[in-house]
Amino acid sequence: MPRYHKLSLAVIFACAAPAAFSSEHSEKVLAALQAGKAHVAQELLIQYKAGAGTNAKQRALGKIAATPAEVLVAAHQRRDKQGDLELVRLPQGKSLQQAIAALSADEAVAFVEPNWIYNHAASSNDTYYTNGGLWGMYGDGSSPANQFGSQAAEQWAGGNTACGDVWVGIIDEGYMYNHEDLAANAGKNPGEVAGDGIDNDGNGYVDDVYGWDFAGNDNSVFDGAGDDHGTHVAGTIGGVGGNGKGVAGVCWSVKLFNAKFLGNRGGTTANAVKAVDYMTDMKTRHNLNMIATSNSWGGGGFSQALQDAIGRSDNAGMLFIAAAGNDAYNCDSGSNCYPAEYPNNNLIAVASITSTGAMSSFSSYGKTTVDICAPGSAVMSTVPKSSKGKVISAYASYSGTSMATPHVSGAAALYKALNPAASHTQVKNGILGQAAPTTSCNGKVSSNGRLDVSGY
Repeated sequence: MPRYHKLSLAVIFACAAPAAFSSEHSEKVLAALQAGKAHVAQELLIQYKAGAGTNAKQRALGKIAATPAEVLVAAHQRRDKQGDLELVRLPQGKSLQQAIAALSADEAVAFVEPNWIYNHAASSNDTYYTNGGLWGMYGDGSSPANQFGSQAAEQWAGGNTACGDVWVGIIDEGYMYNHEDLAANAGKNPGEVAGDGIDNDGNGYVDDVYGWDFAGNDNSVFDGAGDDHGTHVAGTIGGVGGNGKGVAGVCWSVKLFNAKFLGNRGGTTANAVKAVDYMTDMKTRHNLNMIATSNSWGGGGFSQALQDAIGRSDNAGMLFIAAAGNDAYNCDSGSNCYPAEYPNNNLIAVASITSTGAMSSFSSYGKTTVDICAPGSAVMSTVPKSSKGKVISAYASYSGTSMATPHVSGAAALYKALNPAASHTQVKNGILGQAAPTTSCNGKVSSNGRLDVSGY
């Protein structure tokens, strides 16, 4: 049986009395802290109100003896008329709960929250190709056939293999953009000149040709065999088909672009916000036909900062496709499925099913919080592999809602390619509206069904 990683790390500590928190946001934060959700020690995210000046910010930080670390979103760059979103650090021994209480009462502060830690939702259960490894791409009439696959093979049979100029942003680990089954679909920043040491497009990131690594704060989005999760996700979205090698993604040609924020210790809210905003800026700055970001990660507690960033991507016309999680949890019953649980209109939350149509034993679900099921158990895709001191192209079978999510991300690209005039909202409605009724998903996801791309 495969082993599945939890979405979050268990960190247990004492909590302050609920009386110090009155807003709905603070109550959600407190609930997550009480549940032991992982966070970066002695760090907070502060959203200042519009018009909060230097003196007001210094006064607020003085209450908790905090020091500014980084402005994540600057007020002058925002269209939503909010103030700076800033990462700050507390002195050692300072109570996180007391600091949150003090800042929440400050007139210059809109909200304050921990810097939550996220992790991907996948685990390996095989390291070699086996018959049926691509069952998630099969259809009823394909050969091989599987009625519970995404039916992508049915589209391929009709000649619909390419997604043209459609882009998908991968917010995850890095991905092996020179993999034999991915290199042809690796998107490059059209405003950047590789290797000249200059920020050619003025987005604040030098030589971000294939994207940016927010965990390492450099342009090296692929750092070796450790970036297997992001590479696996990429192959399901856009592995090159028809080349006689390895696997084929939902779209045989689609532009893949990366914002790496998950490192070997997971990723933080601060870096997740920057990664989402980076993709939003790439789309708007270069007028890219980027329909969605694929987000196979979760953990931590409620974050208004991250929800706001997802909202900004919505305003830019992008979907945010998210893994429901691997805790076999009913996401309707509590705050444990972020970011999948956020109510943003552009978000599609994805549960996992097996090749027999059953809901995967690990998959979280929720009639009102999760939207659709997709293939997520024993999914074959691309990975990097270390061999004799080199990193080479390889393939592996993984399981998790992390694997279900890129099926839907690829479906969004396919829908957009086949319906170029469709808005991102229409793409979402099309995906959910075409979901095939499935017994195991009935009452467990809002669409009551599984991914079916055959009718796009």
